[in-house]
Amino acid sequence: MTAPVRFPRFFVTSPAPCPYLPGRSERKVFTELKGANADQLNEALGRIGFRRSQTVAYRPSCLDCQACVSVRVVAGEFEPSSTQRRIMRRNQDLVTTECRPWATDEQFALLQRYLGVRHPGGGMASMDEFDFADMVEHTPVTSYVVEYREPSDGQRPGRLVGACLTDRQGDGLSMIYSFYDPEHEARSGLGTYIILDHIRRAAADGLPYVYLGYWVDGSQRMQYKIRFRPMERLGHDGWRRFDAEQQDALIAAAVARKPDADVDGRPAKDGTAHQYRLPK
Repeated sequence: MTAPVRFPRFFVTSPAPCPYLPGRSERKVFTELKGANADQLNEALGRIGFRRSQTVAYRPSCLDCQACVSVRVVAGEFEPSSTQRRIMRRNQDLVTTECRPWATDEQFALLQRYLGVRHPGGGMASMDEFDFADMVEHTPVTSYVVEYREPSDGQRPGRLVGACLTDRQGDGLSMIYSFYDPEHEARSGLGTYIILDHIRRAAADGLPYVYLGYWVDGSQRMQYKIRFRPMERLGHDGWRRFDAEQQDALIAAAVARKPDADVDGRPAKDGTAHQYRLPK
């Protein structure tokens, strides 16, 4: 006799303002990640479009909208653009370190600077150090924080200019949340560099994909994701690669599109902790 496999219980959130598209509402389906098989469950759910937020895996489940599309970069076939190559050269001296998922004051200070410039008044702007610690440390799966530092002066570690909370899965790296110094004039493109570094890391480890979360056609702040190729998107018939001409057109449209008019006041993309309430 074998022990029965316990299928996870799924729940649905109440409608809330959409973090991507103004004037729309969203809801999410989610389940709890816990126990000895949390890694395997997280990986299986990631392959069908779920994302992790602390101890919960979720995906959009909106009744009248399918704008959120899960995307992943094919790491072993990635070809950087000329702009991406310039960003790689500009930041090639950065020292990267995989750290255990343990929040530090230095990381939190960097996050506050990032949110203050890029998302003032947004859903994460009110996070305190305890909220940040929850985001980083409350993980039931294989996770780490990748830190990006300027070179050391020989006496102390270099200045922290970027960080990313990352899950390692059997088929790739899932970038949960990245942040960086948004006003470092000598290092423009830090956000792009963090993605490029994860693609390099995945390819070096023989992992086929880097999961970037949701791409939303119509949301300017999500358009940076479409610039990495080759890229696959998840549809009703599974993962399919973007046609090269189609991706060219989407990149051109993203460059031409004006910034979102109402980004700052929108909620956090992952929702707040109280949104995911599990029945007792």
